[in-house]
Amino acid sequence: MKIRIKILIVVLPLLTASVVLVGVCSYLLASSSVTRLAVDFLDFKADELENYAVGQWNLLVDNNVTEELLMQSAAKSAIEIFASSILRSNTETIFMLSNDGTIDTYAGTVLPTNEERQALTSYETKRGFIPSIYIAGSSRVAYTFPFSPFSWQVFITEDRKTFYGTVEQIFRTSAYILAGALLVGIASLVFTSGYLTRPMEAMLRTMQTIIKSNNLNKRVPVFYQDEIGHLSHTFNNMLSELSAAYTQIKKYAFDAAIAQKQEMKIRNVFQLYVPKDVIEEVFASPEKMLVGSNRNTAVLFSDIRSFTTISERMAPDELVNSLNRYFSAMVNIIMDRNGIVDKYIGDAIMAIFGAPTSYGNDALSSVLSGLEMMAALNDFNKLQLSLRAPEFKIGVGISYGIVTVGNIGCNKKMNYTVIGDTVNLASRLEGLTKKYRQPVLFSESVWEKVHNDLPCRTVDKVAVKGKTLGIPIFTAKLSVTDTEKEAWKYHEDATVYYYSQDFQKALTGFTKVLSILPGDSIADTFAKRCYIYRSEPPPADWDGVEIMHEK
Repeated sequence: MKIRIKILIVVLPLLTASVVLVGVCSYLLASSSVTRLAVDFLDFKADELENYAVGQWNLLVDNNVTEELLMQSAAKSAIEIFASSILRSNTETIFMLSNDGTIDTYAGTVLPTNEERQALTSYETKRGFIPSIYIAGSSRVAYTFPFSPFSWQVFITEDRKTFYGTVEQIFRTSAYILAGALLVGIASLVFTSGYLTRPMEAMLRTMQTIIKSNNLNKRVPVFYQDEIGHLSHTFNNMLSELSAAYTQIKKYAFDAAIAQKQEMKIRNVFQLYVPKDVIEEVFASPEKMLVGSNRNTAVLFSDIRSFTTISERMAPDELVNSLNRYFSAMVNIIMDRNGIVDKYIGDAIMAIFGAPTSYGNDALSSVLSGLEMMAALNDFNKLQLSLRAPEFKIGVGISYGIVTVGNIGCNKKMNYTVIGDTVNLASRLEGLTKKYRQPVLFSESVWEKVHNDLPCRTVDKVAVKGKTLGIPIFTAKLSVTDTEKEAWKYHEDATVYYYSQDFQKALTGFTKVLSILPGDSIADTFAKRCYIYRSEPPPADWDGVEIMHEK
């Protein structure tokens, strides 16, 4: 918005308010005075008419003829003639309303209708100015007073427009004067604002020319020797300094562009080895490159089963092409779920969810990644079969917990990774997928985060190699059929009986699962254990943990 418009916006309301306030006050004062004079004049007429009527009645009283109708008629005629003499306009009317609502006598041409006369009876015995009444269908003003000798209510009325004619003339005159004053004020304000903003507009045009042409030799004209003129002079001095420094600025800009391109090249290269978020963290805080931190993270391990046998059956180039297609599909799924690939360990993939950035649902994202990897593996194997190449079978192990995450190594060689028991457990769970014939296994800490979002199933309670304490392990699916849902419900109920050492009820439950899902490996394993424990009960301190002696 231009400064001139801003000046108008600020000053114009003040100017308008001042002029309007003065005009309105003058109008109100004048109209009030005129109205008061008009009302006083009506009051004066009423007093004169009343005094004359009283004089006529006194004549009747003095002559003791108040009861003679002829003399009363003569007195009323005299009052009517006097009333006509005090009329000052064609629209003015004076009439005397009897108690029964009839007009006894009048002077003028405008008389009320029957309905209006009935309404006027409400003013009986009242005295004073009436600002608005309707007579003959038009709005009028009136002054009324009672005259008891003849049982009259006298009305002196005038057309409202005629009565307030002078006031309306004052209003129109005031409006013309107000409009003229505003026009003169606005014209003066526009001229003055243009005069004041002329140097700034010249400065703006010069600056726009400099921006378009990159010519720092342009100068701003100095119009006035005031603060704005001083600003123009200072701006010209600034242009001189900028012109001198322009060459150096271009050199710095060129060097910065080269450095930025070099940085992008480095980023693009290192993103093949280090996650993008890690690179951003390193560039933002290089001093933290070797500082680790503890945080809750989901760790996923996946491995191709019998990879040595597969590699022996394939030519090296075919093997590399298959691995590249496999890794491409798996890594895309992991990254789409906000995970990062920590490293490739031969044909195995280690991925982490929640570092360096946590998205709040890292455990669920890791399980969904594992299940989606299994779905993607089906499509991969279809392509393998079409190429007459061996199918891949994989297992996925997932755990969730505290890990140490950071750039681990030295200034000559480092690796962004995570370490801790959570990592080891995920690796062990991946190894157990073959034993339990389940594509995905995860720990209880993962189950706590995902069981409300995915259908889960208890697989066993195990102590992995290197650990003495057992943990429950679980599997899941993206969705289950109604049959699987029913079977999994029986399975979960049976595992409760199993771990409470009620092996007969547990066996019944697992047998029910096998009848619904024939050949189910998990239910079959539990059923065989129940047969054994039913005849050879375990020790009293048995906790149902299976000790694993191999990875």
